Amino acid sequence: MSQALKMSPQKRATLVSSSVATLLVILKLVLGIASGSVAVLASAIDSLLDMLVSGFNFFAIKKSEEHPDDEYHYGKGKIQAIAAVIEGTIITMSGIYIIYEAFKKLSSGSVTTLLTPSIVAMTLSIIITYLLVKYLLKVAKETDNLVIKADALHYTTDLWSNAAVLLALGLVYMTGIDAIDAIFGLGIGFYIIYSAYEIIQEGIEILLDRALDADMVENIAKILSNHPEITSHHWLKTRTDGTTNFVEFHMVLRPNMLLLEAHRIADQVEDQIFLLDTNKNWVITPHFDPYDDERMNVAMLNGEHLSRVANK
Repeated sequence: MSQALKMSPQKRATLVSSSVATLLVILKLVLGIASGSVAVLASAIDSLLDMLVSGFNFFAIKKSEEHPDDEYHYGKGKIQAIAAVIEGTIITMSGIYIIYEAFKKLSSGSVTTLLTPSIVAMTLSIIITYLLVKYLLKVAKETDNLVIKADALHYTTDLWSNAAVLLALGLVYMTGIDAIDAIFGLGIGFYIIYSAYEIIQEGIEILLDRALDADMVENIAKILSNHPEITSHHWLKTRTDGTTNFVEFHMVLRPNMLLLEAHRIADQVEDQIFLLDTNKNWVITPHFDPYDDERMNVAMLNGEHLSRVANK
């Protein structure tokens, strides 16, 4: 079996997006420099960053898929969140640069040339980018991978910005007003910065161990509450690294229950939780209690010794 066939869908997606970005960089950069169009040049710079980011994403996904080891007990899944924050930051920087170039053109009053070749190139770019976005969204839906979702979002913004560039070039061609190119460049720059916010936010939330979505947490709590042999539960905690969901909880069982019975109940609960999202890996850690000891859990979290709590 070839290496390509062994490759995971998310790895293959990053290679496809890198290849497409490389093609678009060459196409847009040559025409952007030759024509003097800020909008085309802005789009070329954005595609160049796409190429670099997609290459980094391949590395991030490769590392995140490595199994836990003696040094990284929980694996390296959070590297996807780091990649998302870096990607969002790079996107923001490209937006700022595009805004700078637009203001520069407005102040200098430079003229846009080679309009017809630029229009053809941007039309081709839109078609290619549209096909790539459809592919990335498909992979993102199948894998629920944060890096691929960020890549899909990024190329979706590219699709809209390319459409805006094409419209700008068309208006300049029809009216001869070169300021339109710079004005559209400004709009694209601000839109790119806005689109980066969601990517950065999601990456940071994963790095800060934000809980799973409220609906998911509620469903996990319902599974615990509805089990006939679980008296109560507490200390339910969740987080994700983008690929693996981590869940831990304390469940109160009959004090005289055999460990074998308790383990059977835990297996049942874990199986139901796993079925909530089969696209994710799960690490589920149950804790068996003969009574509700949440007060002691809170005390330990606050640095108190258990003996001091028991004597209160």
